[in-house]
Amino acid sequence: MRIRQATRDDFDILRSIELASFETLRATGAVSGEPEASSDAELQHYLDHALLYATCDQDDIPVGYAGAYITEGCLHIGEMDVHPDFQRKGLGRRLMETLLAEGRLRKLAEATLTTDRLAPFNAPFYASLGFRPLEKEECSPRLRAILDSEAEKGLDPLRRIGMVLPF
Repeated sequence: MRIRQATRDDFDILRSIELASFETLRATGAVSGEPEASSDAELQHYLDHALLYATCDQDDIPVGYAGAYITEGCLHIGEMDVHPDFQRKGLGRRLMETLLAEGRLRKLAEATLTTDRLAPFNAPFYASLGFRPLEKEECSPRLRAILDSEAEKGLDPLRRIGMVLPF
């Protein structure tokens, strides 16, 4: 499997990966309700920052993706999903390592993200990459605003957490 920059032509398949991954999260109680996927505008935002990567099968069809953007001198990872048929093969780790390497190359101060604190493949996975969990009061105003927005979208605020990895 190779990792490449995703393109606008990949948007539909990236969303299908995200929707399939939603069901993995649902099984852990991390999400409920109707599945949602990133909009064209959100995916384009990652693309505009040249921080939208896909991991692809032998036919160059994406099976996972990660997207980030730069804000306040930081790399913020907005989304990372691997299709359930390809999970637990190290693809998510490789995608994250690609984004983190790009953040370091661009001499950014740190990487941030928000995630579910209880699902075993979320916060613990990011911690294995060096991310440190932050309680809401430790989060920057930007991360607090993201957590608040997630709660407004129906994600359980008691399960959500910000994380940071200084470069």
